[in-house]
Amino acid sequence: MYAIVSTGGKQYKVATDDIITVERIEGAAGEKIELPVSFLNDGKKIVTDPAKLGRAKVTAEILEHFLGDKQLVFKFKKRKRYHRLKGHRQQLSRIRITKIQATSRAAKKTAEEPAAAVAE
Repeated sequence: MYAIVSTGGKQYKVATDDIITVERIEGAAGEKIELPVSFLNDGKKIVTDPAKLGRAKVTAEILEHFLGDKQLVFKFKKRKRYHRLKGHRQQLSRIRITKIQATSRAAKKTAEEPAAAVAE
């Protein structure tokens, strides 16, 4: 099962236990967050209906906040003695996808399955 989630103006394809780097997300390291789902594929069917995606959840845990590599911006105009050098380091967050849940009904099924296994 995988999902397409949106954060920081970008979209990412994620599966359970994936670790991805995204633009900084508010929250401390160790906190759990929910990401908005744009697309969901469970191996059998594809879900793109906004009504059904409203019930889908992708839960992630913030692992750390850090600064990305320095990007240099160099401006230059020939024969004018003009040159400028600036650097920028983007604030990033590393997150781990802990759970992809298709609907709230799927949670009830998983809760019933262990109970049935115990009864046998």
